[in-house]
Amino acid sequence: MAPPAHPQFQSYDLLASLVAVVRKDGVVVFSNAALEDALGISRRAIVGTALADIFTEQRSLRTALDGAAGNAFAALRYDAFIRRAGQDVLPVHVIVTDAEDQRHFVVELVPQEQQTRQDREERLAEQALANKELIRNLAHEIKNPLGGIRGAAQLLEMEIAASGLTEYTQVIIREADRLQTLVDRLLAPHRRPHMVGDVNIHEVCERVRSLIVAEFPKGLRVVRDYDISIPEFRGDMEQLIQTVLNIAHNACQALAERIAQADAELRFCTRIARQVTFGKMRYRLALELHVMDNGPGVPDSIKDRIFYPLVSGRDGGSGLGLTLAQTFVQQHHGQIEVDSVPGRTDFKILIPLP
Repeated sequence: MAPPAHPQFQSYDLLASLVAVVRKDGVVVFSNAALEDALGISRRAIVGTALADIFTEQRSLRTALDGAAGNAFAALRYDAFIRRAGQDVLPVHVIVTDAEDQRHFVVELVPQEQQTRQDREERLAEQALANKELIRNLAHEIKNPLGGIRGAAQLLEMEIAASGLTEYTQVIIREADRLQTLVDRLLAPHRRPHMVGDVNIHEVCERVRSLIVAEFPKGLRVVRDYDISIPEFRGDMEQLIQTVLNIAHNACQALAERIAQADAELRFCTRIARQVTFGKMRYRLALELHVMDNGPGVPDSIKDRIFYPLVSGRDGGSGLGLTLAQTFVQQHHGQIEVDSVPGRTDFKILIPLP
């Protein structure tokens, strides 16, 4: 790969979008790594050519560059298609702006599929943040009167002469304790400090596997599909163990019928993902951890809300396990998503690697 001709533009290599820096006449002086990957040709082959040549319709880019040169606008946006070596054309959203040196233009090409995914990620991140703030505030509001209710019930029990009536005060105390446990779980991610150390993801998976096998010793086959070349990374091992355990435990509960039939399967799969984009950032390397099962799948009614707090697909579920998992993954600058159909559910965790 040829080194960039203009080192001042190297920061564009960190962007997930496809970026080219062009002269006033539209000739490319810099291409970032994302554009190189998308076009399927080397940076050396891109630099020095007319950027318009990669478009199926070249006139729009030339018009945009002419307008930018004449200061007709600060930034121009339009949709177009670009050609790729040996692949179908790619629909992109084109953004043309002035470079900082005022002598070049920056042309950003955002794949429309990527744009849609980024918009969805933004909405989910905003919703997750709002949910966490709501739950934390609500939990604190519940906590104080709950302690008063329990204390009053205990005092009342001491004053009641008829032993038969203490049954009712015991109900109040037990239910107050149950709600206290729920509140504590809601507040758990905000109480414990983030303990960072070296993490081996396979040690995390093995810890979870041992717990699952102990709880479900029969009828469940646990498969390990590891890429042992994955390096250690900095993270909170206890949080990651809890994350994977929550996902795996949910899967096993969904597998109840198949466990009874002795044909249930839970699979842990680790891979290295290269040049991946999530959370508006492009990463050279990322851990890709899959927790898969052959259960009935996530119900359609909750598929879009599965990471929301208090949303559960089974009777008696608290709906907090996946919310906590999402919180812990986000604290590692990662992302968690799910792909589910009847017979196969795949929770995928992405975490940047050094």
